[in-house]
Amino acid sequence: MAMTFSVWNVLLNNFVVEKAAFTGKEIGILQSLREVPGFLAFTAIYLLLWIREQSFAILFLALMCIGVAVTGWFPSEWGLYLTTAVMSIGFHYFETVNQSLTLQWVDKDKSAQFLGRVLAWKGAASLIAYATVWFVMEWLGADYNAVYMLFGFFGLGAVLFLWLSFPSFDSPHVQTRQLILRQRYWLYYGLTFLSGARRQIFIVFAGFMMVEKFGYSVGEVSLLFIVNYAFNMLFATKIGAWIGRVGERRALTVEYMGLAIVFTSYAFVENAQMAGALYVIDHLFFAMAIAIKTYFQKIADPQDIASTAGVSFTINHIAAVIIPAALGLVWLYSPTVVFLFGTALALSSLVLSRFIPSAPEPGNEVRFFRTKHTQDVA
Repeated sequence: MAMTFSVWNVLLNNFVVEKAAFTGKEIGILQSLREVPGFLAFTAIYLLLWIREQSFAILFLALMCIGVAVTGWFPSEWGLYLTTAVMSIGFHYFETVNQSLTLQWVDKDKSAQFLGRVLAWKGAASLIAYATVWFVMEWLGADYNAVYMLFGFFGLGAVLFLWLSFPSFDSPHVQTRQLILRQRYWLYYGLTFLSGARRQIFIVFAGFMMVEKFGYSVGEVSLLFIVNYAFNMLFATKIGAWIGRVGERRALTVEYMGLAIVFTSYAFVENAQMAGALYVIDHLFFAMAIAIKTYFQKIADPQDIASTAGVSFTINHIAAVIIPAALGLVWLYSPTVVFLFGTALALSSLVLSRFIPSAPEPGNEVRFFRTKHTQDVA
């Protein structure tokens, strides 16, 4: 997933500007369309009535690879909207089940470090992808279409290998096959909502600023991403272990304070090198977001994980569907306002993070409040 999606991601801003003449308006619409499948991720629970979670993950991972492979064939506004939708359906449905299976299969006392290790492996895969993109485009002169097809079909072959080679694993807990919202998960829902809103500003507009304002080439964007994922590969496992030691409240407090400073700096930066440094720091802070997942794992009923994974992805993408298009219009008049809005979101997340208990568990989900475990269903 990481290797294939990384290629789509690193080429996107240059591809849409050079081949389809996108402005902030079009990139905002495209990114909003990309998030619609994430908003609809709750529907995965109904598909899981007919297909096992592991098979579901493999199927939609294959669909994502197909979407990446055909992207270069449609260098127009509506063509990019279509291929992005195909890629995004595969990506978001896979990620929904990926999160669910991870939280089901990994012990609570090991999950933070395990998720950090997963981020490190994703970093290594992305590093290989970015380095390859930089080499084949800067040195071999390959075009966008060739690179999209190379990685899309490579990913498809890898998914086929996974399907044929790996055994089917049983889930340790029978999962609820209906949508549920529990009142006692409200803090997790709030943190997830703000995380989705804030992340869109980073994904959509921080990268777009590098190309539009500072004139980064494909090679320079690739090198920037290489640095990002090299840091992930080196430090993500350590960050996960650190979260396991200090707890979710402290980890998220550090993340949100740092992100507030970074977004404010984005708003006023005028130096290309400084902007690149902020981008790397921003990406490193986002690695701490695994604390939201481990917080939920500690407070959740084990049988709720699959259903809540779909619901949380939908909550994460409520703002993501609206923000890119809306702020894309704001971007035309003031990029500074876009990033200051990100600062406000980071500070809101900081306030919520302080409500996480030192030892979260069922019945102790929110600091200062205790709930009765049997009276939670909203």
